[in-house]
Amino acid sequence: MLKIGDFSKLSRVSIRMLRYYDEIGLLNPVMIDEFTGYRYYSEEQLPIVGRITALKDMGFGLASIHDILNCYDNHEQLENYLNTKRSELISLQEETNHRLRLLDTAIEQLRKDDNMNYNVTVKTLPQRYVASVRMAIPCYEQECIVWNVLCEETDNMNLVPADPCCCSAAFHDREYKESDVDVEVQKTVKGSYPDTEHVKFKTVPEVTFASATYKGSYDLINEVNAAVAKWIAANGYEYNGLIFNIYHVSPAETQNPDEFVTEVCYPVKKK
Repeated sequence: MLKIGDFSKLSRVSIRMLRYYDEIGLLNPVMIDEFTGYRYYSEEQLPIVGRITALKDMGFGLASIHDILNCYDNHEQLENYLNTKRSELISLQEETNHRLRLLDTAIEQLRKDDNMNYNVTVKTLPQRYVASVRMAIPCYEQECIVWNVLCEETDNMNLVPADPCCCSAAFHDREYKESDVDVEVQKTVKGSYPDTEHVKFKTVPEVTFASATYKGSYDLINEVNAAVAKWIAANGYEYNGLIFNIYHVSPAETQNPDEFVTEVCYPVKKK
């Protein structure tokens, strides 16, 4: 048997932590001398404390580690624990990457002399014939779901894009939604085509709108929205329809968010 000090050296776990493991029932000494109070551990416990350390390094809490140790010989159950933690870490990584992008964007904007200086203009989009899909999606970031439906259901129809081809997304909700977002995507086409299960072909009327076009990640949209809204208020216009975005360069053309080109559009009319 090993005294707690020797076991601490061999396991590379502090005496304080070993006592805490004992306190919570995670790793108990094999014997405590009733006269001296000394804790003794066995060499066979070194692999166990090694597992505890490895699981801590993977991000498991001590309560979870206790449950995992009880099923360590059940490979299927152990793999389920590991896969669950892996999914949690991937989600955390994506959230961290998103926050890093926001920080990088903020730093970049601070370094620019023309921060928040977006050129707003009034335009008219003429009447057009479109392939349209309108769906409720879990959140704004999953707009690709709607585009995938449009592409999948028209893949064999040999659609002829209009010239120029306008790909846009309109947002039907009257407020910001955290879930069940009502989105309609449209792609202008030439010719005439039958409707599919989700894709509707229709002619949409012309629309006059105030817009600003910017290059970069969709994380910038809030800034551009603020710039367009400020311009509308300052120039005697009022809102007159659904907000929509026109995607000049989208994830369909590039996976680099810095190369996206998006036009934020607010239908307007003179007061």
